Amino acid sequence: MASLIKTTSKRTGKPRYSVQVNIGERNRPTFPLGQLTKKQAEAAKGHIENLLSTKRSGSILDGPTADWLARIDNSLRDRLAKYELCAPRVATKPQTAVPKLGAFIDGYISKRSEELKPRTIINLKVARGHLVEFFSVDRDLDSITPGDADDFRRSLIAKGLEENTVRRTCGRAKQFFRDAVRRRVIDESPFADMKATSVTANRKRDYFVTSEEADAMLEACPDTQWKLIIALSRYGGLRCPSEHLALTWGDVDWKRKRIRVRSPKTAHHDGHEERIMPLFPQLQPYLEAAWQELIDSEDFTPEAQPTSELPVITRYRDSNSNLRTQLLRIIKRAGLVAWPKLFQNMRATRATELAKEHPGHVAATWLGHSTKVADKHTIGR
Repeated sequence: MASLIKTTSKRTGKPRYSVQVNIGERNRPTFPLGQLTKKQAEAAKGHIENLLSTKRSGSILDGPTADWLARIDNSLRDRLAKYELCAPRVATKPQTAVPKLGAFIDGYISKRSEELKPRTIINLKVARGHLVEFFSVDRDLDSITPGDADDFRRSLIAKGLEENTVRRTCGRAKQFFRDAVRRRVIDESPFADMKATSVTANRKRDYFVTSEEADAMLEACPDTQWKLIIALSRYGGLRCPSEHLALTWGDVDWKRKRIRVRSPKTAHHDGHEERIMPLFPQLQPYLEAAWQELIDSEDFTPEAQPTSELPVITRYRDSNSNLRTQLLRIIKRAGLVAWPKLFQNMRATRATELAKEHPGHVAATWLGHSTKVADKHTIGR
């Protein structure tokens, strides 16, 4: 049925073995075994004979031969399969190294750096910091379990972070791991089933900034630009600083008494790149003062650049300008006590006023948010 053939290697002088099998119809293929001991070669011959016998009888392959078949190299296995003495070996996908936690998140942020706003990138990096602090930067991504994710959330609470900060951080962690699942890096996200990762309104931090308080701040401002920043926030309801800095004089329509507000925050939503709102009477004097200051300036050269392209806020545009710190100084100078979410509550106060004076959908459109969002952030009085 099968014959063991011995030859000698010309290069090494060592014996080499092969097995010749009589399959039938003058078909006697040879299966090289390589440099083996005679005992190993005879064992291989016996296994090949078992393969041939199993093929002819249709019986089940015995355990020892099946184990041998699983261990042999690909060249011998492929040759046996060629003559239908065994099934072809299934190619296995090479194992790729599971990325480390820190490196994966860094890659995620880097890939999205062109589409994300600077503040969003900062927030993602803060979430990354919490994750690598708890799990370590070199933790294998697939080794983190849902139980580990729960422990991570508890660690944030133990740090004394506010509920919404915990929710945001876990939401961003969920975002990272969801991306890993989509890229087939891991099979499932340990944060997938975690609830309470969306932010809820914290009514304890609501504060209605009265017109008297606004007037006191305006009186305490060091210059016209700061007066305009506060007026745009409190009486215009603009998002600070993004919408303030995007505003140009071409956006101010004095004749029709309206303002075009371009919103970087909602620009990625179709139809929400900009909005039109009234030039409110409370806001108009501060825009007029800033305009007069501009045209009276020695640096005013409309021939060098169209006036419509000039920014309304010319100072405090640098990324190092900490508007919150400067506003705290103004509040102190005005004899007031600072409130939570300084700029957000000025915008929310204006939203509350407008919702009381106008139809809800109209007020929401002017401020660039949905009525659902408006209801969530309206300050009760």
